[in-house]
Amino acid sequence: MVMRLSILRSAVLFFSVPACAFAANSVVNLSHYDMVRPDFMAMKSEGILGVIHEATYPRFELDAKYFERQQAATRAGLLWGAYHYANGTDPVRQADHFLSAVSSAWAQVDPAARSNGVLLVLDFEKNGHYPGGTMRLDQAIAFVQRIHERTGKYPGIYSGEYHLNRTVNSLRLGAPQTRTLASCWLWLANYGSQPRATSPWSAWDMWQYCGDGRCRLPRSTFPKSVANIIKAERNIFNGSRAALASFWQEHAWQPGEKPRREPERTLAADL
Repeated sequence: MVMRLSILRSAVLFFSVPACAFAANSVVNLSHYDMVRPDFMAMKSEGILGVIHEATYPRFELDAKYFERQQAATRAGLLWGAYHYANGTDPVRQADHFLSAVSSAWAQVDPAARSNGVLLVLDFEKNGHYPGGTMRLDQAIAFVQRIHERTGKYPGIYSGEYHLNRTVNSLRLGAPQTRTLASCWLWLANYGSQPRATSPWSAWDMWQYCGDGRCRLPRSTFPKSVANIIKAERNIFNGSRAALASFWQEHAWQPGEKPRREPERTLAADL
């Protein structure tokens, strides 16, 4: 009976996620905590399209693995993204530091790979192991505004589903702040079930279902490793592989080019 219930739960979960999402289980995120030397060519052969790597973290540190892995991943033909792990200090200074690090590294990428740009992400989660405390929501909004001001692009916001829900619901946001958040694409972590819509977003864009090999979902449909990384951090895009490639190109930043500003999204309440 227990086994039948377990199979039933797995079936319900499987059919509740759009088929196109499984087709786009093709993004891996990495940081200096991943000690293995990633085999990016093998990742590509297994269907990975893009890698998002930590670039900076508190206090104003550069991820020592970022540049080396950027070079190897782009040579392998993978799309590239960068994230900043935030803390509770000056958000504008954090944003400037992040962009400086990303821009400097990107200038040394093979020109043939630069056309895809760099996908930018704010890692907005509870900070328990770096100095500076946890970034507040108003600081996250200031960080996003600074990124948009300097690049013309709204970054993605990465967070655990529980943390983001609790944080967003803890403050009464004005319409301008809400629009700023909603203009960012959303990347949620949930290792046990598919994330739900989180206001002010109508849906998630990317779902991290596995972190450091931790995952409570069926291994057959939710692989926990990739290439030579046994305990991987894997992500599903809410769309097809072709849609993911288009999404990446649309939202990526081209360091050195004059910013083309993405407009804020119009909220339903404003209509």
